[in-house]
Amino acid sequence: MVQAAQPIRTTDFTVPFGAFGGIGAQGFSLSRSDFTNDPGIVTALQAAGRFSYSPVLVTTNPIETFSCSSAATATCTNASTLDVKYSIRVAAIDTTNDRKVNYDTLVFFDAIRGITAGPFHAPSTGPAYAKFGGENAPFFFEGSGAKVGAAYFVSALAPDLSTVRFARYGANFIPRNTPVLADVDDINNNIGFWRPQADFRIPERLSPGFTNFPDIEIETMYEDMVKTFVRYQADIGERAIKTHPDADLVMVYIEQPDGSEHQFLLTDPRQGTNPADPNSIGANQDADKVKRYASYIRFAYQTADKAVKRIADAAGRDSNVIVVSDHGFAPFHTSVNLTNILRNAGIDTSKIAIRTSGPAADIYVNLQNRELGGTVDLATYRALVTQITDAVKNAVDPNVRFNYSLNDQRIFTVVETRPLQCDAGTGQCLSKTIGQDYGDVFALMAPGYNFDGVQNPGVARKGDAAFNAATTTLSMPNFYGAHGHDPELPVMSATFIAAGPQIRQNTVVRRMRNIDVAPTIMRILGAAPHQVDGDVLREVLR
Repeated sequence: MVQAAQPIRTTDFTVPFGAFGGIGAQGFSLSRSDFTNDPGIVTALQAAGRFSYSPVLVTTNPIETFSCSSAATATCTNASTLDVKYSIRVAAIDTTNDRKVNYDTLVFFDAIRGITAGPFHAPSTGPAYAKFGGENAPFFFEGSGAKVGAAYFVSALAPDLSTVRFARYGANFIPRNTPVLADVDDINNNIGFWRPQADFRIPERLSPGFTNFPDIEIETMYEDMVKTFVRYQADIGERAIKTHPDADLVMVYIEQPDGSEHQFLLTDPRQGTNPADPNSIGANQDADKVKRYASYIRFAYQTADKAVKRIADAAGRDSNVIVVSDHGFAPFHTSVNLTNILRNAGIDTSKIAIRTSGPAADIYVNLQNRELGGTVDLATYRALVTQITDAVKNAVDPNVRFNYSLNDQRIFTVVETRPLQCDAGTGQCLSKTIGQDYGDVFALMAPGYNFDGVQNPGVARKGDAAFNAATTTLSMPNFYGAHGHDPELPVMSATFIAAGPQIRQNTVVRRMRNIDVAPTIMRILGAAPHQVDGDVLREVLR
């Protein structure tokens, strides 16, 4: 149930999580032949206080063109169909006074508006000055009504421009929701537009232009986004506290280490260090890559830790601080195709809808009088539910390289079915484990298996038959970490840390649930929890 904005809204400061601005990430590879002299750009850079110790060189042609809408309700597109146009060129400058041609910085600017001197007030940035070896440079799409921006990152820059590689990260913005528009503008105008988030599409090479980028460069990009985006989130938290010092409750979401563990949790010998090579498991894993990926996980935790410290320091020593993660993480070695599991069992998948997320699946039958345009009659529905349940329960992984169990090769550890006989056939029966919005069959896979990460084209695992898109159920994934398994499993355990004047010192909570956090906070605030899921963690309170 969503509260109306008036008169019972009691939240003083709300910032919606950022959204996709319509233009995905793009990789670029250039060389010296793409650059030329442009005296006008030299003059503009000097007027902006930027000097080069080698001749300024500028891309002969724009590297990309796109457009945005001046309306606050629309974003941007790679096409030129919207009313605010952009044409991006790149200038190469040398900021080192070493009497050598040593280009080290790229300047990304909109040729339509030119290079302006500033000063710039957020969200405006002017040109993006991205130095090789430094972090990404933000670039605001001036004139965009939704306040959209991106960033440029230089991953390779030869001193003579013989090799030039860089990325423009995906565009983002803060949704301009009317009830909280003042808060959105406060962040845009004081912190800046929504910074690019760590984007899995780059290391997985799903975004265009990154095919020829070495692994280490795109991994460095991901780490760069981790650092700058988490810092941006901490900036928002600090801003909220600064502008509302008497707030009773401040809640801040930090994205990491979730994203990094999805991408880099390479800790199981059954995981292929090369997603395209079935032999890159076990003793054939790339040891250097395993080591690098471990460092990225550490970096994500360290970055999140710094953000938490900043927010806690802003709140002050008289504040109670609770840090909680919403789940654990498990490495996974196998991608699962549920559609093929059901097809191989003889099930007509045109009569069902499959919804998967991580290792969880909901399977809905297109039942008459329940689903819009339902076609399946009650008798067929009951038979299909039974058939689907059996197919999922009987799904196995016989490859002992991946499934170490000789006695139980099943890949689904939890399979729950909607009761079939509790009503007149509406398909809306509930049970202790099946809720209203669950599928007719709900299933969870064991750690090590995940629905996401299926490659196209697929890659067969070592020891399996050749990959066949129509029949293969188990294949090599293209990333490494998953959550959403049975929450009772130890590997899914979450973090809970609390400190403050109302928190007991040196107390260990042996077992708690995330739903216990809300009533515990209510008790700290002096409110009596009533009809709230979860219990007060009395053992942690003074």
